[in-house]
Order: sequence, then structure tokens, then C-alpha cells
Amino acid sequence: MKKLLLSILCPLAVVFAGPYDIEEFTAQDAGVPDSYIAAEFGGELTTANPSAIYDLQEGRLIVRQKFEDPFGTEETTYQLYQGQTGSDFSSMTAMSAEGVDYEKLLHAKFYTKRGEDAKNDVPKVYFDGKSVFAEGLTTLIAFVDGSPVTLKGETPEETPVAAATPADGDEYCDDDDPDCEDDDDYSSYNVSSDPSDAAATSNEQYAATDAANEATNRFGIADEVRFWTAVGLSALAGAAAVVGVLQHMKSNEAKDAYDKQNDFIKNVEAAVQDICAEKGTSADCEAAVDWYIKNNNTDLTGGTDNPITYQDLLSRKKTNKNTMDSYATARNIWFGVSAASLTAAIVLFVW
Repeated sequence: MKKLLLSILCPLAVVFAGPYDIEEFTAQDAGVPDSYIAAEFGGELTTANPSAIYDLQEGRLIVRQKFEDPFGTEETTYQLYQGQTGSDFSSMTAMSAEGVDYEKLLHAKFYTKRGEDAKNDVPKVYFDGKSVFAEGLTTLIAFVDGSPVTLKGETPEETPVAAATPADGDEYCDDDDPDCEDDDDYSSYNVSSDPSDAAATSNEQYAATDAANEATNRFGIADEVRFWTAVGLSALAGAAAVVGVLQHMKSNEAKDAYDKQNDFIKNVEAAVQDICAEKGTSADCEAAVDWYIKNNNTDLTGGTDNPITYQDLLSRKKTNKNTMDSYATARNIWFGVSAASLTAAIVLFVW
């Protein structure tokens, strides 16, 4: 079942992958063994499928290797390789994060500290099916589901503090020995100072540490903030483009109505000229008929149930013109918002 879920979720992870995630494993480079992971039959390590993380037996490992072009002309790639534990594997510290799905760590980039640039991830990470390992490291930082996660190693046992040993030539002073004189110089201890001074100094140190941590937490995920801001701007650009298209369609509808009204008015004026021409009258006829039509609410439909006068035509023409202009203005505004949002998103993506 876990294999099936991984095969379904991995393509989705590629779609929503951010700058702190590894989209897919595409490197074609050979898997070279080292002192931590060895090839089972000698030679090169074999390429591993992500689902193999659930089938690892005791003594077997998967290493995730980063391949980066030193000249920056080619894209950085990653690949998974499988092998058996090497001679120095036991020297590495097993790290884990409570409550984090192990399968998600396979696609998460790891860092030695907060605030690192997204491209400065640890190049080689090992997985044994339960924990994560990296050479010389006991803690790792990763982003899982957009949130920072700290992977910690096992806490080493505290080393007991050795008893004080007198320097050469000094006599060890036993409290029960009456001949023993305690020559300790207490002058170095400021027993007369106000305890509040020490507390204030301690509070200042803690305040400085908290301020440093706060600054790291706020600005250490700048790449993540830029990425999701770009995603939001991309969504806004798409939505604004859709609204702009709808406004454009409405503007075209209003323009069609305006053109029809204008054509009808022109037809009425042409009909007046034709009537006067047939009667052989002068231009005074056209002026008289035109005036009569425009000022006497003459029905221009020929006696239908919905009479239309010349004044109605002029009024509808004006209304359609205003509607057309309004939709055209809204269309231009929304297309402008879409273009600006898309431009800003592209800038943030490539930043």
C-alpha cells in the first residue's frame, strides 16, 4: 500500500514542489561508492526507485546524490543509488524528526543551518529506511510541506565532570585535616555584587539570542516566501485574464447592438431620401419629412405591437454606446492587472 501511495503522491509532489524540494531524480551520472555505502557486487552503485525506501533490509542503504554544474550552464540534478553499508557507516549519526513522514524526507533538501540559500543544500544524504545520515553532521534543517523541520541525532550521554586535581607541588587539603590550611584565593569571586546584576546580564544574553533566532526565522525562508508569493500572483494573473475575457465578450455584445441601432437610423434617413426622390420634390421635402419623423413620435416599424420612434432609436444608440465603452474600459483594466501580476510572478520565480 505504501508503494502505491508513493507512486501516486510523487507526481503530485513534482507539481507543487518549491525551491526547497527535489522534484524528481533524473541524473544520469554513475553511482560511485564511498566509505559509507558500498556496491553489492563491486563497481558502481545501482540506481534506486523511490519506492525502494520501504524494502530496505538490514545493512542496505539508499544515498541521494546531488550533481551540480560548476559553471552553472546546466540544471542541478539528483539521483538515488542503492548499496550496502560501508566500513565507516557506523561513524555517522542517525537523525530523525518526530511526526514527519519518512517518505517526504526523500524529496526534501537538507541544510546545515537556517537561512541558507535554497541551492546550498547538503549534496550527499543517506537513508536506511528509518533515519537520515550525512557525513560529519548531527542535525539537519529541511522544509516539509512548506514548514521548517529540524532533524536531530541521538543525544550523547553527558560526560561526568572530573574532580578537581591539585597542581604539581600543591598539597591536597582534606576538610578533616586540622593541619591543612585552605589557601584558595576567594578574591576572584565577587560575593558582594548584587545578584540582580547577574540576572540582568543573563537576561541580556538571552534577549540577544532570541533576537538572532527571530531574525533567522523571519528572513531565513525568504526563498520560500518569494516562491509562494509568485504562485499567488500567477493565480491572480489567471483570474484577471478570465475576467478580462468576459468583459471583452460583453463589450462585443454592446458594440453589436450599437451597430444595429446605428444601421437602422441610417436606413430611416435613406428611406426619407427615397420617398422624396420618387415624388420628384426638392430638398425641402427631405427636410420636412425628416422633421416630421423626428418630432412627431412617428412609428418606424410600420404599425407593429412594439412601435419604435426615432427618439427611441437615438436613446438606445446612446445607451449601447455607454455600455460598450464601460465594458471596454473594464476589459483593459483587468488585462492590465493580469499582465502586471504575471510579470511580477516571473520576476519572483527567477529571482
